[in-house]
Amino acid sequence: MHELSIVASVLEQLDEIKKQQPEGTRISKVGLRVGELAGVDVDCLRFGFECSVKETPWEHLLLEIEQVPRRQRCPGCNAEFQAENWATACPKCGEAATITIAGEELQIAFVEVDE
Repeated sequence: MHELSIVASVLEQLDEIKKQQPEGTRISKVGLRVGELAGVDVDCLRFGFECSVKETPWEHLLLEIEQVPRRQRCPGCNAEFQAENWATACPKCGEAATITIAGEELQIAFVEVDE
């Protein structure tokens, strides 16, 4: 389950962020942006997060996940559209070779800090 390694990486990054904050600052929430094509099971990620922070200094930390759908851009007519059911041909002009512009994200979107 690579979701646990993702959680570990996020917590390591939060440790680094916390070191840069004034004494007494508390990180209360972290938001992750996870694309449809990132190969991450969001339910496993949530479960792994809950298990990883339990009975640790991060136990209070809230997790918010934004799921990003796959979006494509047509190089022919420049239309942007959400690719559903793996259909990536342009619905406007029929161009088959479209470009993925969203849905591959796996990143920390935000961190909320309480002072």
